[in-house]
Amino acid sequence: MTQNHKALQTLLATRHSCRAFRADPVPRAVIETILSDAGRVPSWCNAQPWHVHLTSGAATDTFRAVMLKAFETQKPAPDFPFPEGYSGPRKDRRQTCGLQLYEAIGIGRGDKQGRIAQMRENYAFFGAPHVALITTATELGPYGALDCGGFITAFCLSAEAQGIATIPQAAIAFYADTVRAHFAIPDEERILAAISFGYEDTDHPANAFRTDRAALTDVTTFHD
Repeated sequence: MTQNHKALQTLLATRHSCRAFRADPVPRAVIETILSDAGRVPSWCNAQPWHVHLTSGAATDTFRAVMLKAFETQKPAPDFPFPEGYSGPRKDRRQTCGLQLYEAIGIGRGDKQGRIAQMRENYAFFGAPHVALITTATELGPYGALDCGGFITAFCLSAEAQGIATIPQAAIAFYADTVRAHFAIPDEERILAAISFGYEDTDHPANAFRTDRAALTDVTTFHD
């Protein structure tokens, strides 16, 4: 195993979805490094279909207020179809993740209001000082979205390497028209997801748990 491989494994093992941030801003130079690193991922024909609207300071606070209002007053209308459902092991993993979060922050099984309050935190960006909204070119369809998934992963790993916590959030795309209007995004761009990021609040109980990963035998079929 090379040193580079060890470093990559460490990043993959330590990266997690942060659900409580400190207010401290991330230096602009660090943000630009993260963006540059993420832009090195492969894309179909090197099209690089992602576009990032990145907020800091007052711009994050304004966007936060817009999204909280959307959550409280609007019906979801995403640009991309959301999952039709979860079944089998996918359902089990989803439920386990939710239960781990609720247990960590003290929300009981029957606490509907507590769950709604926690869902609302998605639109407050969990207190993060920055949001990277990711859009993709409509004309590229699902493969443009696929390429953006690589960008999001690389963004999170570069951030982790520099001590910056992240959480990718498809929830932001629930209110695509609101997001489009807020940033004056043209119709040829689709709202895909966002990444809230900043310095982790390590004392917050929402950051106290970690999800596991499926065994290779559960997700891989080898053909020899």
